[in-house]
Amino acid sequence: MRPFEYTAPATAGQAVALLGAPGYEERGSLPLAGGSDLVSLLKDEVVTPGRLVDLNGLTDLVGIRQRDDGGVDVGALTPLADLATAPQLTAGYPALAAAFGRVAGPQIRSVASLGGNLCQRPRCWYFRLGYGLLALADGESMVRRGDDRYHAILGNDGPALFVSPSTVAPLLIAYGAVVTVLGPAGERTFPLADLYRVPRAEGESELTLRRGEIVTSVGLPPPGGRRAASVEIRHRKSLDWSLATASVVLATDGGRVAEARVVLGQVAPRPWRCEGAEAAITGRAVDAPLAAAAADAAVAAARPIRRNGYKIQLARTAVKRAILEAAGKEA
Repeated sequence: MRPFEYTAPATAGQAVALLGAPGYEERGSLPLAGGSDLVSLLKDEVVTPGRLVDLNGLTDLVGIRQRDDGGVDVGALTPLADLATAPQLTAGYPALAAAFGRVAGPQIRSVASLGGNLCQRPRCWYFRLGYGLLALADGESMVRRGDDRYHAILGNDGPALFVSPSTVAPLLIAYGAVVTVLGPAGERTFPLADLYRVPRAEGESELTLRRGEIVTSVGLPPPGGRRAASVEIRHRKSLDWSLATASVVLATDGGRVAEARVVLGQVAPRPWRCEGAEAAITGRAVDAPLAAAAADAAVAAARPIRRNGYKIQLARTAVKRAILEAAGKEA
């Protein structure tokens, strides 16, 4: 691990100033929250910041605030373990609370934060071995000519072949969550889906955060009687990474789907919204054949590389199960 300067600001404004301060352009400054991912990246010298800015003193970014409209705002530094059992979530957003409870194991959930989970770096082994986010060698993709078993089947027409790692981001996006960030230019709020992007050149980030910005909160609209489900397919049920996640949020009217959101995770460089699947079920009563047709639509554009074609069936199965569960039907 390379030496770095450690700072512990007392306010979010101080944290932003430290993250954006000049003098660290070459190695950069990084925020430290739970550190469950960052410490590993530091040890392996995948990231080598000149300064760490410890956010754990920012207690105003911890906790859940109930809004007057029935929605909630969740502080970015709130531990995932707290979110898994928070009454505001277990009552109004039970599928989301359950998704938080499935992340990693109890020890990690007790320190990992919401903001850290949403901003965690890809688990691509080429990236983790120091070959960069796009894993290019002599202008060619190491993934395309190497081991691509866990890489993208959607949104992979460019050089970015990693998959977005968060299993809670797809469900939050399906709920219509917004994220608030604070930076040198002030505060801005935008749809959580817009936090993610597909980089096209080496040096570009998979996140849209600007220099010096930190995530401060995530806002959820009122539940409004919507039903949700999130299905993760893994080798093992716990302490393992999801190979494919399907998150579904449905609003129904008279037994028919009035509005649908279907978002896939771990199949593309960013959480992947499946508008074809949404269109397939909107205005109709959900049953097993309809859910299967929607699942087919969700993966219609999938393009496997060499050894990751199996993920198409995993994603298809996850979407079908999530739609049926959200609709209260037997899978």
